[in-house]
Amino acid sequence: MKKLGLTLGVGLLGGIIPLAAWLTFMQPNPSTNTTESAKRVLMEEPGNFVRTVNNINPSGYVDFREASQNTINSVVHVKTTVIQKARVHDPIAEFFYGPHSRTFKGEASGSGVIISNDGYIVTNNHVVENASDISITLNDNTTYKAEVIGTDPSTDIALLKVEGKELSSIPVGNSDQVEIGEWVLAVGNPFNLTSTVTAGIVSAKGRNINILREKYDPDRNIIPIESFIQTDAAVNPGNSGGALVNSKGELIGINTAIASNTGSYTGYSFAVPVNLVKKVVNDLMEYGMVQRGYLGINIANISSELMKQEHLTSQKGVYVSGLVEKGAAKAAGIKEGDVILQIDENEINSVAQLQEYIGKKRPGDKVMVHLTREGVPKAIEVTLKDLNGDTKLISKAEVSKKSALGATFELLDSKEKKDLGIDYGIKIERLDFGKFKSRGFYEGIVISKVNNKPIESVEEFVNILNSEKDGILLEVIHTDGRKDFVGFGL
Repeated sequence: MKKLGLTLGVGLLGGIIPLAAWLTFMQPNPSTNTTESAKRVLMEEPGNFVRTVNNINPSGYVDFREASQNTINSVVHVKTTVIQKARVHDPIAEFFYGPHSRTFKGEASGSGVIISNDGYIVTNNHVVENASDISITLNDNTTYKAEVIGTDPSTDIALLKVEGKELSSIPVGNSDQVEIGEWVLAVGNPFNLTSTVTAGIVSAKGRNINILREKYDPDRNIIPIESFIQTDAAVNPGNSGGALVNSKGELIGINTAIASNTGSYTGYSFAVPVNLVKKVVNDLMEYGMVQRGYLGINIANISSELMKQEHLTSQKGVYVSGLVEKGAAKAAGIKEGDVILQIDENEINSVAQLQEYIGKKRPGDKVMVHLTREGVPKAIEVTLKDLNGDTKLISKAEVSKKSALGATFELLDSKEKKDLGIDYGIKIERLDFGKFKSRGFYEGIVISKVNNKPIESVEEFVNILNSEKDGILLEVIHTDGRKDFVGFGL
Protein backbone atom coordinates (compact mmCIF):
# COMPACT_ATOMS: atom_id res chain seq x y z
CA MET A 1 0.00 0.00 0.00
CA LYS A 2 1.42 3.36 -1.00
CA LYS A 3 1.96 5.95 1.68
CA LEU A 4 0.04 9.14 1.05
CA GLY A 5 2.39 12.12 0.88
CA LEU A 6 1.69 15.65 2.00
CA THR A 7 2.84 18.35 -0.38
CA LEU A 8 3.24 22.08 -0.06
CA GLY A 9 1.71 23.28 -3.32
CA VAL A 10 4.46 25.35 -4.88
CA GLY A 11 5.16 25.54 -8.58
CA LEU A 12 8.83 24.97 -9.49
CA LEU A 13 9.77 26.80 -12.66
CA GLY A 14 13.45 25.99 -12.96
CA GLY A 15 16.84 25.71 -11.29
CA ILE A 16 17.85 23.48 -8.42
CA ILE A 17 15.54 24.60 -5.63
CA PRO A 18 12.90 22.00 -4.66
CA LEU A 19 10.49 24.49 -3.08
CA ALA A 20 9.35 28.01 -3.86
CA ALA A 21 10.98 29.58 -0.90
CA TRP A 22 12.09 32.96 0.30
CA LEU A 23 11.68 35.07 3.32
CA THR A 24 12.33 38.66 4.17
CA PHE A 25 12.07 40.60 7.32
CA MET A 26 12.25 44.07 5.86
CA GLN A 27 11.04 47.09 7.81
CA PRO A 28 7.80 48.66 6.53
CA ASN A 29 7.90 51.87 4.51
CA PRO A 30 8.34 54.63 7.15
CA SER A 31 5.59 56.65 5.50
CA THR A 32 3.08 53.87 6.12
CA ASN A 33 1.28 53.69 9.45
CA THR A 34 1.27 49.92 9.67
CA THR A 35 -0.73 49.75 12.88
CA GLU A 36 -3.56 51.73 11.31
CA SER A 37 -3.21 49.70 8.12
CA ALA A 38 -3.60 46.52 10.15
CA LYS A 39 -6.87 47.84 11.51
CA ARG A 40 -8.03 48.70 8.00
CA VAL A 41 -7.04 45.30 6.66
CA LEU A 42 -8.74 43.17 9.24
CA MET A 43 -11.48 45.27 10.77
CA GLU A 44 -12.96 47.33 7.94
CA GLU A 45 -14.73 46.31 4.77
CA PRO A 46 -12.80 46.94 1.54
CA GLY A 47 -14.65 49.71 -0.24
CA ASN A 48 -14.66 47.96 -3.60
CA PHE A 49 -16.63 44.90 -2.48
CA VAL A 50 -20.34 44.57 -1.77
CA ARG A 51 -20.52 42.16 1.15
CA THR A 52 -24.06 40.90 0.56
CA VAL A 53 -23.83 38.39 -2.26
CA ASN A 54 -26.94 36.71 -3.56
CA ASN A 55 -25.52 33.22 -4.05
CA ILE A 56 -28.76 31.28 -4.45
CA ASN A 57 -30.07 31.23 -8.00
CA PRO A 58 -33.78 30.86 -8.87
CA SER A 59 -33.42 27.08 -9.23
CA GLY A 60 -32.27 26.81 -5.61
CA TYR A 61 -28.62 25.89 -6.31
CA VAL A 62 -25.63 27.71 -4.86
CA ASP A 63 -24.37 30.22 -7.43
CA PHE A 64 -20.64 30.95 -7.27
CA ARG A 65 -20.46 33.39 -10.19
CA GLU A 66 -20.58 36.63 -8.24
CA ALA A 67 -18.29 35.33 -5.48
CA SER A 68 -15.79 34.20 -8.13
CA GLN A 69 -15.82 37.50 -10.00
CA ASN A 70 -15.31 39.46 -6.80
CA THR A 71 -12.40 37.24 -5.71
CA ILE A 72 -10.20 36.58 -8.75
CA ASN A 73 -8.85 40.14 -8.90
CA SER A 74 -7.69 39.85 -5.28
CA VAL A 75 -5.57 36.74 -5.92
CA VAL A 76 -2.10 37.32 -7.40
CA HIS A 77 0.76 35.36 -8.91
CA VAL A 78 3.91 35.27 -6.75
CA LYS A 79 7.22 34.61 -8.54
CA THR A 80 10.45 34.18 -6.61
CA THR A 81 14.12 33.93 -7.47
CA VAL A 82 16.17 31.74 -5.17
CA ILE A 83 19.96 31.89 -4.99
CA GLN A 84 21.67 29.01 -3.26
CA LYS A 85 25.32 28.23 -2.62
CA ALA A 86 26.54 24.66 -2.91
CA ARG A 87 29.93 23.29 -1.90
CA VAL A 88 32.01 22.31 -4.93
CA HIS A 89 34.56 19.57 -4.34
CA ASP A 90 37.69 20.27 -6.37
CA PRO A 91 40.83 18.80 -4.69
CA ILE A 92 43.29 20.86 -6.75
CA ALA A 93 41.47 24.16 -6.24
CA GLU A 94 41.02 23.41 -2.56
CA PHE A 95 44.76 22.73 -2.19
CA PHE A 96 45.65 26.20 -3.51
CA TYR A 97 42.64 28.29 -2.50
CA GLY A 98 40.80 26.35 0.21
CA PRO A 99 37.16 25.18 0.15
CA HIS A 100 34.88 27.07 -2.20
CA SER A 101 31.27 27.06 -3.35
CA ARG A 102 29.30 27.85 -6.46
CA THR A 103 26.13 29.91 -6.69
CA PHE A 104 23.05 28.41 -8.33
CA LYS A 105 19.90 30.27 -9.30
CA GLY A 106 16.37 28.90 -9.46
CA GLU A 107 12.83 30.21 -9.83
CA ALA A 108 9.57 29.12 -8.28
CA SER A 109 6.06 30.44 -7.93
CA GLY A 110 2.86 30.39 -5.95
CA SER A 111 -0.16 32.55 -5.27
CA GLY A 112 -1.04 35.34 -2.84
CA VAL A 113 -4.08 37.25 -1.60
CA ILE A 114 -4.44 41.05 -1.49
CA ILE A 115 -5.85 41.97 1.94
CA SER A 116 -5.66 45.77 1.72
CA ASN A 117 -6.17 48.32 -1.03
CA ASP A 118 -2.71 49.80 -0.34
CA GLY A 119 -0.82 46.64 -1.22
CA TYR A 120 -0.52 44.18 1.67
CA ILE A 121 -0.53 40.58 0.43
CA VAL A 122 -0.69 37.30 2.34
CA THR A 123 0.94 34.12 1.02
CA ASN A 124 2.62 31.00 2.40
CA ASN A 125 6.02 31.20 4.05
CA HIS A 126 7.20 28.23 1.97
CA VAL A 127 6.39 30.18 -1.21
CA VAL A 128 8.83 32.97 -0.32
CA GLU A 129 11.35 31.30 1.99
CA ASN A 130 15.00 31.80 0.99
CA ALA A 131 14.19 33.95 -2.07
CA SER A 132 16.46 36.81 -3.09
CA ASP A 133 13.88 38.52 -5.28
CA ILE A 134 10.11 38.52 -5.57
CA SER A 135 7.56 39.87 -8.03
CA ILE A 136 3.78 40.04 -7.91
CA THR A 137 1.56 39.84 -10.98
CA LEU A 138 -2.07 40.93 -10.70
CA ASN A 139 -4.93 39.33 -12.58
CA ASP A 140 -4.70 42.15 -15.17
CA ASN A 141 -0.97 41.33 -15.68
CA THR A 142 0.31 44.42 -13.85
CA THR A 143 3.60 43.52 -12.16
CA TYR A 144 5.17 44.87 -8.95
CA LYS A 145 8.33 44.22 -6.98
CA ALA A 146 7.49 43.15 -3.43
CA GLU A 147 9.15 43.24 -0.04
CA VAL A 148 8.40 40.91 2.82
CA ILE A 149 7.15 42.61 5.96
CA GLY A 150 7.58 39.43 7.97
CA THR A 151 7.04 35.71 8.11
CA ASP A 152 5.72 33.11 10.55
CA PRO A 153 7.10 29.63 9.86
CA SER A 154 4.97 28.30 12.75
CA THR A 155 1.82 28.78 10.65
CA ASP A 156 3.46 28.92 7.18
CA ILE A 157 2.23 32.49 6.64
CA ALA A 158 4.13 35.43 5.12
CA LEU A 159 3.11 39.07 4.70
CA LEU A 160 4.27 40.97 1.60
CA LYS A 161 3.92 44.60 0.52
CA VAL A 162 3.83 46.20 -2.93
CA GLU A 163 3.70 49.92 -3.68
CA GLY A 164 0.31 49.80 -5.35
CA LYS A 165 -2.75 51.98 -4.89
CA GLU A 166 -6.45 51.17 -5.01
CA LEU A 167 -5.80 47.46 -5.42
CA SER A 168 -8.69 45.03 -5.33
CA SER A 169 -8.64 43.61 -1.79
CA ILE A 170 -10.63 40.65 -0.54
CA PRO A 171 -13.20 40.83 2.28
CA VAL A 172 -12.16 38.86 5.35
CA GLY A 173 -14.59 36.32 6.81
CA ASN A 174 -14.68 34.41 10.10
CA SER A 175 -13.17 30.92 9.97
CA ASP A 176 -14.62 30.07 13.40
CA GLN A 177 -18.06 30.11 11.77
CA VAL A 178 -17.11 27.74 8.94
CA GLU A 179 -19.12 24.51 9.07
CA ILE A 180 -18.39 21.02 7.75
CA GLY A 181 -20.31 20.50 4.51
CA GLU A 182 -20.21 24.20 3.62
CA TRP A 183 -19.47 25.07 -0.01
CA VAL A 184 -16.13 26.79 -0.64
CA LEU A 185 -14.02 28.06 -3.54
CA ALA A 186 -10.26 27.64 -3.92
CA VAL A 187 -8.82 30.54 -5.92
CA GLY A 188 -5.23 30.59 -7.15
CA ASN A 189 -3.05 32.32 -9.73
CA PRO A 190 -0.49 29.68 -10.77
CA PHE A 191 2.27 29.91 -13.39
CA ASN A 192 1.01 33.28 -14.68
CA LEU A 193 -2.10 31.59 -16.07
CA THR A 194 -4.30 34.25 -14.40
CA SER A 195 -6.77 33.18 -11.75
CA THR A 196 -8.25 29.70 -11.48
CA VAL A 197 -11.31 28.82 -9.43
CA THR A 198 -12.38 25.38 -8.17
CA ALA A 199 -15.27 24.43 -5.89
CA GLY A 200 -15.72 21.89 -3.12
CA ILE A 201 -16.97 21.48 0.42
CA VAL A 202 -15.37 21.69 3.84
CA SER A 203 -14.52 18.09 4.74
CA ALA A 204 -13.08 18.68 8.21
CA LYS A 205 -11.76 21.36 10.57
CA GLY A 206 -8.83 21.35 12.96
CA ARG A 207 -6.71 18.96 10.88
CA ASN A 208 -3.12 18.37 12.02
CA ILE A 209 -1.18 16.73 9.17
CA ASN A 210 2.35 17.21 10.60
CA ILE A 211 3.58 18.92 7.44
CA LEU A 212 5.30 21.69 9.42
CA ARG A 213 7.00 19.44 11.97
CA GLU A 214 10.43 19.84 10.32
CA LYS A 215 10.25 23.57 11.04
CA TYR A 216 10.25 22.95 14.82
CA ASP A 217 12.97 25.17 16.32
CA PRO A 218 12.24 26.66 19.78
CA ASP A 219 15.50 28.65 19.65
CA ARG A 220 14.01 30.62 16.76
CA ASN A 221 10.56 30.79 18.31
CA ILE A 222 9.15 28.27 15.81
CA ILE A 223 6.56 25.91 17.30
CA PRO A 224 4.38 24.59 14.44
CA ILE A 225 0.65 25.25 14.71
CA GLU A 226 -1.50 23.05 12.48
CA SER A 227 -5.26 23.28 12.59
CA PHE A 228 -6.12 23.24 8.90
CA ILE A 229 -9.47 23.51 7.16
CA GLN A 230 -9.67 20.41 4.95
CA THR A 231 -11.60 20.63 1.68
CA ASP A 232 -12.06 18.63 -1.50
CA ALA A 233 -11.68 21.72 -3.70
CA ALA A 234 -8.89 21.03 -6.20
CA VAL A 235 -5.63 22.78 -5.26
CA ASN A 236 -2.58 22.07 -7.43
CA PRO A 237 1.08 23.19 -7.38
CA GLY A 238 1.26 26.93 -7.95
CA ASN A 239 -1.90 27.53 -5.92
CA SER A 240 -0.08 27.63 -2.57
CA GLY A 241 -0.85 30.93 -0.84
CA GLY A 242 -4.13 31.34 -2.70
CA ALA A 243 -7.54 32.05 -1.22
CA LEU A 244 -10.12 29.70 0.24
CA VAL A 245 -13.40 31.64 0.21
CA ASN A 246 -16.97 30.90 1.19
CA SER A 247 -19.96 31.24 -1.13
CA LYS A 248 -20.19 34.95 -0.23
CA GLY A 249 -16.67 35.54 -1.52
CA GLU A 250 -15.20 36.08 1.96
CA LEU A 251 -11.68 34.87 2.73
CA ILE A 252 -11.80 32.01 5.25
CA GLY A 253 -8.36 30.45 4.70
CA ILE A 254 -5.01 30.47 2.89
CA ASN A 255 -4.50 27.32 0.79
CA THR A 256 -1.29 25.65 1.92
CA ALA A 257 -0.97 21.91 1.29
CA ILE A 258 -2.38 18.92 -0.55
CA ALA A 259 -2.42 15.21 0.27
CA SER A 260 -0.83 13.49 -2.70
CA ASN A 261 1.44 10.67 -3.89
CA THR A 262 2.42 12.63 -6.99
CA GLY A 263 2.61 16.29 -5.99
CA SER A 264 -0.68 16.98 -7.77
CA TYR A 265 -4.15 17.15 -6.30
CA THR A 266 -5.75 13.79 -5.51
CA GLY A 267 -8.71 14.67 -3.33
CA TYR A 268 -7.68 16.62 -0.22
CA SER A 269 -6.36 20.13 0.31
CA PHE A 270 -5.64 22.09 3.46
CA ALA A 271 -5.90 25.79 4.33
CA VAL A 272 -4.73 27.89 7.29
CA PRO A 273 -7.87 29.37 8.97
CA VAL A 274 -8.15 33.11 8.34
CA ASN A 275 -8.67 33.92 12.03
CA LEU A 276 -5.19 32.53 12.69
CA VAL A 277 -3.89 34.49 9.70
CA LYS A 278 -5.38 37.69 11.17
CA LYS A 279 -3.35 37.30 14.34
CA VAL A 280 -0.13 36.76 12.38
CA VAL A 281 -0.76 39.76 10.09
CA ASN A 282 -1.64 42.10 12.95
CA ASP A 283 1.49 41.13 14.89
CA LEU A 284 3.81 41.47 11.90
CA MET A 285 2.43 44.92 11.15
CA GLU A 286 2.38 46.17 14.72
CA TYR A 287 5.55 44.59 16.13
CA GLY A 288 7.61 43.32 13.20
CA MET A 289 7.39 39.79 14.62
CA VAL A 290 4.71 37.38 15.82
CA GLN A 291 4.06 37.66 19.57
CA ARG A 292 2.74 34.28 20.62
CA GLY A 293 1.62 33.17 24.06
CA TYR A 294 1.98 29.58 25.26
CA LEU A 295 0.43 27.47 27.98
CA GLY A 296 3.68 25.57 28.47
CA ILE A 297 2.26 22.04 28.42
CA ASN A 298 2.71 18.79 26.54
CA ILE A 299 -0.65 17.43 25.46
CA ALA A 300 -2.04 14.39 23.68
CA ASN A 301 -5.29 13.44 22.00
CA ILE A 302 -7.20 10.93 24.10
CA SER A 303 -7.15 7.60 22.27
CA SER A 304 -8.80 4.43 23.53
CA GLU A 305 -5.34 3.18 24.55
CA LEU A 306 -4.56 6.33 26.55
CA MET A 307 -8.01 6.22 28.08
CA LYS A 308 -7.38 2.69 29.34
CA GLN A 309 -3.79 3.40 30.42
CA GLU A 310 -4.67 6.49 32.48
CA HIS A 311 -8.05 5.19 33.68
CA LEU A 312 -9.99 8.02 32.04
CA THR A 313 -13.77 7.88 31.82
CA SER A 314 -14.21 9.78 28.53
CA GLN A 315 -12.40 10.56 25.29
CA LYS A 316 -13.44 14.21 25.46
CA GLY A 317 -10.73 16.84 25.87
CA VAL A 318 -6.93 16.61 25.65
CA TYR A 319 -4.59 14.96 28.15
CA VAL A 320 -1.81 16.94 29.86
CA SER A 321 1.23 14.65 29.62
CA GLY A 322 3.86 17.12 30.82
CA LEU A 323 4.59 20.67 31.96
CA VAL A 324 7.29 23.19 31.02
CA GLU A 325 9.24 24.15 34.14
CA LYS A 326 8.80 27.92 33.78
CA GLY A 327 5.61 27.70 31.78
CA ALA A 328 2.32 29.46 32.32
CA ALA A 329 0.32 26.31 33.10
CA LYS A 330 2.63 25.15 35.88
CA ALA A 331 2.64 28.61 37.46
CA ALA A 332 -1.17 28.62 37.44
CA GLY A 333 -1.50 25.18 39.04
CA ILE A 334 -2.28 22.88 36.13
CA LYS A 335 -0.84 19.41 36.73
CA GLU A 336 0.28 16.43 34.70
CA GLY A 337 -2.66 14.06 34.28
CA ASP A 338 -5.26 16.83 34.01
CA VAL A 339 -7.74 16.65 31.13
CA ILE A 340 -8.49 20.01 29.46
CA LEU A 341 -12.10 20.16 28.25
CA GLN A 342 -12.59 23.84 27.47
CA ILE A 343 -10.68 27.12 27.20
CA ASP A 344 -12.76 30.24 27.71
CA GLU A 345 -15.97 29.48 25.79
CA ASN A 346 -14.34 27.03 23.37
CA GLU A 347 -14.71 23.27 23.70
CA ILE A 348 -11.38 21.45 23.24
CA ASN A 349 -11.35 17.91 21.86
CA SER A 350 -8.03 17.78 19.99
CA VAL A 351 -4.48 19.05 20.14
CA ALA A 352 -5.11 21.03 16.93
CA GLN A 353 -8.11 22.83 18.45
CA LEU A 354 -6.10 23.88 21.48
CA GLN A 355 -3.13 24.97 19.36
CA GLU A 356 -5.30 27.08 17.08
CA TYR A 357 -7.08 28.86 19.92
CA ILE A 358 -3.96 29.56 21.99
CA GLY A 359 -2.06 30.39 18.78
CA LYS A 360 -4.22 33.50 18.41
CA LYS A 361 -3.14 34.80 21.83
CA ARG A 362 -0.19 36.93 22.96
CA PRO A 363 2.03 36.78 26.04
CA GLY A 364 0.21 38.37 28.96
CA ASP A 365 -3.25 37.33 27.72
CA LYS A 366 -5.38 35.53 30.30
CA VAL A 367 -7.42 32.42 29.50
CA MET A 368 -9.77 30.35 31.65
CA VAL A 369 -8.91 26.66 31.43
CA HIS A 370 -11.70 24.24 32.33
CA LEU A 371 -10.40 20.77 33.18
CA THR A 372 -10.95 17.66 35.24
CA ARG A 373 -8.45 16.28 37.75
CA GLU A 374 -9.13 12.72 38.82
CA GLY A 375 -12.71 13.26 37.69
CA VAL A 376 -13.20 16.51 39.63
CA PRO A 377 -14.04 19.63 37.51
CA LYS A 378 -11.82 22.69 37.98
CA ALA A 379 -11.48 26.13 36.37
CA ILE A 380 -8.02 27.72 36.42
CA GLU A 381 -7.07 31.15 35.07
CA VAL A 382 -3.75 31.11 33.22
CA THR A 383 -1.64 34.10 32.14
CA LEU A 384 0.14 33.07 28.95
CA LYS A 385 3.92 33.40 28.59
CA ASP A 386 6.35 33.42 25.70
CA LEU A 387 8.96 30.69 25.22
CA ASN A 388 11.33 32.52 27.56
CA GLY A 389 8.78 32.52 30.36
CA ASP A 390 7.96 36.24 30.03
CA THR A 391 4.53 37.85 29.89
CA LYS A 392 5.57 41.17 28.37
CA LEU A 393 5.40 41.99 24.68
CA ILE A 394 8.51 42.91 22.69
CA SER A 395 8.22 46.38 21.18
CA LYS A 396 8.96 47.11 17.55
CA ALA A 397 11.84 49.32 18.71
CA GLU A 398 13.39 46.35 20.54
CA VAL A 399 13.02 44.18 17.44
CA SER A 400 14.68 46.83 15.25
CA LYS A 401 17.68 47.07 17.61
CA LYS A 402 18.93 43.66 16.49
CA SER A 403 17.69 43.64 12.88
CA ALA A 404 18.59 45.55 9.73
CA LEU A 405 18.49 45.02 5.97
CA GLY A 406 16.70 41.69 6.30
CA ALA A 407 19.11 40.17 8.83
CA THR A 408 18.85 39.51 12.56
CA PHE A 409 22.10 39.46 14.52
CA GLU A 410 23.30 38.09 17.83
CA LEU A 411 26.48 38.55 19.85
CA LEU A 412 28.99 35.71 19.79
CA ASP A 413 29.09 33.73 23.02
CA SER A 414 32.32 33.15 24.95
CA LYS A 415 32.94 29.71 23.43
CA GLU A 416 32.50 30.98 19.88
CA LYS A 417 34.88 33.86 20.54
CA LYS A 418 37.47 31.50 22.03
CA ASP A 419 37.20 29.10 19.08
CA LEU A 420 37.77 32.00 16.65
CA GLY A 421 40.53 33.58 18.72
CA ILE A 422 38.76 36.93 19.08
CA ASP A 423 36.95 38.75 21.87
CA TYR A 424 34.44 40.63 19.69
CA GLY A 425 32.07 40.02 16.80
CA ILE A 426 28.48 39.13 15.97
CA LYS A 427 26.86 36.53 13.72
CA ILE A 428 23.78 36.42 11.54
CA GLU A 429 21.16 34.55 13.53
CA ARG A 430 18.40 34.79 10.94
CA LEU A 431 18.46 35.93 7.33
CA ASP A 432 15.45 37.13 5.41
CA PHE A 433 15.01 38.99 2.13
CA GLY A 434 17.28 42.05 1.84
CA LYS A 435 20.78 43.28 1.04
CA PHE A 436 22.59 40.72 3.16
CA LYS A 437 20.71 37.91 1.43
CA SER A 438 21.33 39.27 -2.06
CA ARG A 439 25.06 39.71 -1.34
CA GLY A 440 25.47 36.03 -0.49
CA PHE A 441 25.55 36.25 3.31
CA TYR A 442 24.08 33.29 5.19
CA GLU A 443 22.94 32.30 8.67
CA GLY A 444 25.89 31.60 10.96
CA ILE A 445 28.45 33.78 9.19
CA VAL A 446 30.43 35.96 11.63
CA ILE A 447 30.90 39.70 11.10
CA SER A 448 33.95 40.62 13.16
CA LYS A 449 34.84 44.16 12.05
CA VAL A 450 33.29 47.11 10.26
CA ASN A 451 35.69 49.61 8.65
CA ASN A 452 38.52 47.79 10.49
CA LYS A 453 36.92 48.47 13.87
CA PRO A 454 35.94 45.46 16.04
CA ILE A 455 32.18 45.07 16.55
CA GLU A 456 31.42 45.00 20.28
CA SER A 457 27.60 44.79 20.21
CA VAL A 458 24.65 44.11 17.92
CA GLU A 459 23.13 47.53 18.63
CA GLU A 460 26.38 49.25 17.64
CA PHE A 461 26.45 47.43 14.30
CA VAL A 462 22.76 48.05 13.53
CA ASN A 463 23.23 51.76 14.29
CA ILE A 464 26.11 51.88 11.78
CA LEU A 465 23.98 50.20 9.12
CA ASN A 466 21.13 52.64 9.72
CA SER A 467 23.29 55.78 9.84
CA GLU A 468 25.94 55.25 7.14
CA LYS A 469 25.06 56.78 3.78
CA ASP A 470 27.88 55.24 1.74
CA GLY A 471 29.49 51.83 1.68
CA ILE A 472 31.25 50.05 4.53
CA LEU A 473 33.99 47.42 4.68
CA LEU A 474 33.13 44.26 6.60
CA GLU A 475 35.52 41.64 7.90
CA VAL A 476 33.70 38.29 7.96
CA ILE A 477 34.61 34.81 9.14
CA HIS A 478 32.94 31.93 7.29
CA THR A 479 31.64 28.82 9.02
CA ASP A 480 34.61 26.88 7.63
CA GLY A 481 37.02 29.35 9.28
CA ARG A 482 37.97 31.36 6.19
CA LYS A 483 38.27 35.13 6.61
CA ASP A 484 37.09 37.58 3.94
CA PHE A 485 36.75 41.33 3.46
CA VAL A 486 33.49 42.43 1.84
CA GLY A 487 32.65 45.87 0.50
CA PHE A 488 29.03 46.49 1.40
CA GLY A 489 27.10 49.29 -0.31
CA LEU A 490 24.35 51.05 1.64
